[in-house]
Amino acid sequence: MSKKEKKKKNPRLGTVGGQALIEGVMMKSKNRIALAVRRYDDKRIVARAKDYQTLRQRHKWINIPILRGVVNFVETLIMSFSTMTEATDMLGLEEEEPGRFEKWLNKVFGKSLMTFISFIAMLLGVGLAFALFFYFPLWIVDMLKRVVNFGKVVQSVLEGVIKIAIFILYIAATSLLKDIRRTYQYHGAEHKSIFCYEKGLDLTVENVKKQSRFHPRCGTSFIFVVLIISILGTAVLYSLIDFHSLWLRILAKIIILPLLVGISYEFIMYAGKHENVLTRILSAPGLWMQRLTTREPDGEIIEAAIVSLKTALIEEFPDFEVPFEEGYDIHGKIKKDESKEVKE
Repeated sequence: MSKKEKKKKNPRLGTVGGQALIEGVMMKSKNRIALAVRRYDDKRIVARAKDYQTLRQRHKWINIPILRGVVNFVETLIMSFSTMTEATDMLGLEEEEPGRFEKWLNKVFGKSLMTFISFIAMLLGVGLAFALFFYFPLWIVDMLKRVVNFGKVVQSVLEGVIKIAIFILYIAATSLLKDIRRTYQYHGAEHKSIFCYEKGLDLTVENVKKQSRFHPRCGTSFIFVVLIISILGTAVLYSLIDFHSLWLRILAKIIILPLLVGISYEFIMYAGKHENVLTRILSAPGLWMQRLTTREPDGEIIEAAIVSLKTALIEEFPDFEVPFEEGYDIHGKIKKDESKEVKE
């Protein structure tokens, strides 16, 4: 075997990613999003899928290093919220008689109610993230500076360490909740099934179980890389500009955030396809954190991950019978009149 053949990259690396859901998994390939959820009522796995192209696929000029990471981050946030809303709808929950407030919401927003709720949830999430990762660390450091005099570099490191500590405490606290722990099992199944696919093994429960639940391209690793790079970026920023105001420092951090996100994305993509000393060092904290954000899944959970992965990559698994929900196909929901036309 020649050196070129040995160095040949695995074509399956980076071709699919995923997200854990409540009682399910979302998988995203280059041209499709697939959801597989185990219903509460009859315990069946049901699937939905739809064609999907990123902005980078539709507009090649966006595929510029750094910029593509920022665009991907925004797209991922939007996709994540819409996916979680859709997955909840698939669970087969028993509908209770709506109260007065729910009736008023249905009357005002109609079919857009879930979109409205998702938007409010997103705003609350962004507000909480701002308070925890922007305002609170800087406020604590400002309080400490009144007691201890330290330089700008120490200040930037302290702010970063506090952010990381808050992130770890938040993940540890949520992992104590039963439903969240189960979602973390689906997170582990997502990673394991992707590893199994990338190694070219048959996607069976037995093969998936043998894989690692720690993946270098995980969102947890991405967040940790952002936090680490933000410490370095803040140190450079503070060395160039002297910020005396807390709100000016917050504003400066918000302004440079897209750059940090873009750099972090490039590193995560590189780390997912290469292994060397640098990638191992910077990826290590995120992989350690996955001990909290992932759990070992059982066979039923793995089955849902496999269904989602095969549905997202149905061209590679043409013999797989996808357990679609009624009225859905590989391209999304089919209207009744359109299905009749197809039969005719």
